[in-house]
Amino acid sequence: MSARPRVVVVGNGMVGQRLLEALSAAAAFSITVIAEEPRPAYDRVQLSAFFSGKTAADLSLVAPDFFERNAITTHLAERALGIDREARLVRTSSGREIEYDTLILATGSYPFVPPLPGRERNACHVYRTIEDLEAIRASAAGARIGTVVGGGLLGLEAAKALLDLGLQTHVVEFAPRLMALQVDEGGGGMLRRKIEALGVRVHTGKNTREIVDGSATRHRMSFADDSALDTDVIVFSAGIRPRDELARSAGLTVGERGGIVIDDACRTSDANIYAIGECALWRGKVFGLVAPGYQMAQTVASRLSGVTDASFAGADMSTKLKLLGVDVASVGDAHAATPGARTYSFVDGRKDLYKKLVVSEDGSRLLGTRLRAGTGCGSCLSEIKVLLAEHAQRASQSRPQPAVHYADTA
Repeated sequence: MSARPRVVVVGNGMVGQRLLEALSAAAAFSITVIAEEPRPAYDRVQLSAFFSGKTAADLSLVAPDFFERNAITTHLAERALGIDREARLVRTSSGREIEYDTLILATGSYPFVPPLPGRERNACHVYRTIEDLEAIRASAAGARIGTVVGGGLLGLEAAKALLDLGLQTHVVEFAPRLMALQVDEGGGGMLRRKIEALGVRVHTGKNTREIVDGSATRHRMSFADDSALDTDVIVFSAGIRPRDELARSAGLTVGERGGIVIDDACRTSDANIYAIGECALWRGKVFGLVAPGYQMAQTVASRLSGVTDASFAGADMSTKLKLLGVDVASVGDAHAATPGARTYSFVDGRKDLYKKLVVSEDGSRLLGTRLRAGTGCGSCLSEIKVLLAEHAQRASQSRPQPAVHYADTA
């Protein structure tokens, strides 16, 4: 065994890189990274900037000398094929057998593509990696119309990418509104109006049945309601699924619907193997945002550095986003799913503002806030503070010494 503990990390996405930064600060490990992409970590959150002039180098999260300076061995464009838990080694696509004392799986997720006929046609893409974006750009050359399947966060980012490529852009969503997980009906309607005003054509409540040849375009998307949409480029952005196949083949415990089961220490069912980020399943939840993954990375780094009580305790799933120039924010139980929850809403159609406050039945606890669609109206988070103050004032007028505080609904 080497003098320093051997740590092998599978995956070098945003979460994997954050782990390396935390571990390298301790300078106490012999670290090896296995990553199937040909380049080190880059900012996936800002992928759409690739079509507005940013380069792969601009999006990189890794300083040019980071790996060398920290004596980290890297195997890029190389896939981990299997784990021998008894021998504690990882086998790779190049035939390497890399031994470990601790193995950390940061394999992320993969884009879900609905199992519909025609999904594998040319110029049908997913929106996940820089290589995906390069393929989309190549397909857009000479094309006229582009369509995104999926109206969630990533789908709207993909729509911006198609707009930046100069394509007439459509978004097709199965749910009755855009961003169904983040906004309610009122916020969804306002968000739709703003996005359509920017030139994106939105089709909600659409179930794609198949993709066939178009008459004057590459494709025709046929829907279950017998309508159709002609398009040249299709981008699937219909959600993600955990990359858990490596753990599954090694006999680690995985969830019924996917995800590598971890405890509060981010440890899997094998005490020598951890999992972090979108591949991990914690208390039945897979987190699709990067912030929880960063918290998991710090938990594991602390554990390996001797902080025995370091633990992952859930994550703040609040979102503050600017999609196609439209501000959207959501905090806590914004859908008022808590039994007895009460809501206060404010709508200004002229300014395209939508605000919502969710409180407990007795009005003493703030459960969630606030869904808004609009442009040029300042910081979402600062407005949340205003709503908090307004609620506190109302509470003080209706009862003596009220207590207004966040409820942990994670």
